[in-house]
Amino acid sequence: MAYGDQSVADIDIIERIDNIQTLIRQTEASCRREPGSVQLLAVSKGHSASMIKQAFTAGLRDFGESYLQEAQSKLNTLSTLPICWHFIGPVQSNKTQAIAQNFSWVHGVSRFKIAQRLNDARPISMPPLNICLQVNFDEEASKSGIDPAEVEALASAVLRLPRLRLRGLMMIPRKNVDEALQYLSFVRLTNLLNALNHNLSLTLDTLSMGMSDDWQAAIRAGSTMIRIGSAIFGERQ
Repeated sequence: MAYGDQSVADIDIIERIDNIQTLIRQTEASCRREPGSVQLLAVSKGHSASMIKQAFTAGLRDFGESYLQEAQSKLNTLSTLPICWHFIGPVQSNKTQAIAQNFSWVHGVSRFKIAQRLNDARPISMPPLNICLQVNFDEEASKSGIDPAEVEALASAVLRLPRLRLRGLMMIPRKNVDEALQYLSFVRLTNLLNALNHNLSLTLDTLSMGMSDDWQAAIRAGSTMIRIGSAIFGERQ
């Protein structure tokens, strides 16, 4: 079944994106945030290149992938589109070269060794690689991230790497269905970024926090980039 030149699947993605963008603008307004201050990052891991192309057609330009091998296939298929690719999964040492050469952002840096390898592999012909440090507040063994007390030292070291551009912080909090508790969890990262900017005289501008189940609380807490997957593409296949 089709509507004009678009399939039902295309229309579903377009409607979902439109609905999310509307809710983001409404949430910004209710929190007295500047219009457009929150960026939507479409988490496309587990979804096909054709679905990404549909989302691109609907106006999205930033897409997040977590698995390098899966991502490389999509990058090749969609190489003619001006997509800004974000690597949002844990970064393994043996994957740093390919990530540095193919992505514009890396959200999950929590070790200087990884930052150094990304810096060394970033081509001089490309702009510096945007970096977010991942913080693990809840000490969950299943999640990557640096202890909050160690963030300032890592940030200071990353700032000395010329092929990287430190942009801010990222977190994946413990799951919680209570929006008030979600908010309190995210505020920790906002406070940490503010302290980092103050202590090191920086102007870091990115708080990568909030996903499909908690993004509204994240925006209330100060998020500048929310990572949305299933609410755009549906459940992963």
